[in-house]
Amino acid sequence: MAIALRDGLESEDYSVEVQSDGPSGLRSAMEKDFDLIVLDVMLPKLSGFDVCKQIRAAGNKVPVIMLTARSLEIEKVQGLKIGADDYMTKPFSLMELIARIEAVLRRASREDHPAGTYQFGDVSLDFGKYEATKGGEQLELSAREFRILKFLIEHRGQVISRDQLLDGVWSFDSSSSPRTVDTHIAKVRQKIETTPNNPQHLITIHGVGYKFVG
Repeated sequence: MAIALRDGLESEDYSVEVQSDGPSGLRSAMEKDFDLIVLDVMLPKLSGFDVCKQIRAAGNKVPVIMLTARSLEIEKVQGLKIGADDYMTKPFSLMELIARIEAVLRRASREDHPAGTYQFGDVSLDFGKYEATKGGEQLELSAREFRILKFLIEHRGQVISRDQLLDGVWSFDSSSSPRTVDTHIAKVRQKIETTPNNPQHLITIHGVGYKFVG
């Protein structure tokens, strides 16, 4: 099942590492900076409950989704009490797991970044005050450029089409077009990217749209 989940998640552009027992998973969780851990309860040598306990005891706040073949409510409560962020009972579909992963990552992101502010690289944004800096220097962004960044950051890691940007930022203004999106993205890149021709944060997904990484 672990291999099937790995292949399915990688097909959705997630980078995945698989460990086959509790001690290996715990060691990996302690040594590396993961965005999220999918943790089976029934692991060899050390249970998922024990792995989660030790992760939390070490002060590691990485989001954890626990998987189990058991459906007892008491075990679900136990998993949540020891620090799991969500709990899924087998069998489940890959798409349901992905939906849970996205929801947990969104919640974690809101906790990590106070409402209205965000920082990536040497850029700091305050969406409430419409203020931005890069390398400590004031960065001039238009209100539209702030809204573009806010929309992409709220959907970071996801590929966003031009139509989605038009709907979310321009609300399909009759005067706007997909070309308008491209023009604004190019302007934003010139301001936030260290090397606009080789962007590290505002990535073009050819034939589809854009993705924010940061």
